Amino acid sequence: MDWLLQNPFALWLVIGGVLLAVEVGTGSGWLLWPAASAAIVALLSLGIHFEFNMQLVVFAILTIITTLAGRHFFPQAVLTGGDINDNSARMTGLDGVAAGDFHGNQGRVFVDGKEWAAELEGGASLASGQRVVVTGVDGSRLTVKPG
Repeated sequence: MDWLLQNPFALWLVIGGVLLAVEVGTGSGWLLWPAASAAIVALLSLGIHFEFNMQLVVFAILTIITTLAGRHFFPQAVLTGGDINDNSARMTGLDGVAAGDFHGNQGRVFVDGKEWAAELEGGASLASGQRVVVTGVDGSRLTVKPG
């Protein structure tokens, strides 16, 4: 431990590495900039010999600057389509084709490269090959209407 305190370059690399490891583990995006700031302070400590208190001040200032700059230039992506694993949200509105004749509002449709059990909305009949639009999902059963 004494060796680390006597070698600020190694100390700041360790601090940056720990911050980066925690960032990778959590994926929060908040610890990336302090880790980069620690790396910068490590490089500065190679050329400029200043006390540990001053290194902490430089680290704090760099963390603030890099965090604000990072949030400004790399805004977080906003998902407009919702969860890609949510079939009901993803499937609603897709076009498909009736895989066979519907009997009593029940049948099968071909949507998104797969065949699905389907229920016809509105009580009309549907012949094989007719176009459909998915209006909802209930478990593994699609609700469709003629399209």
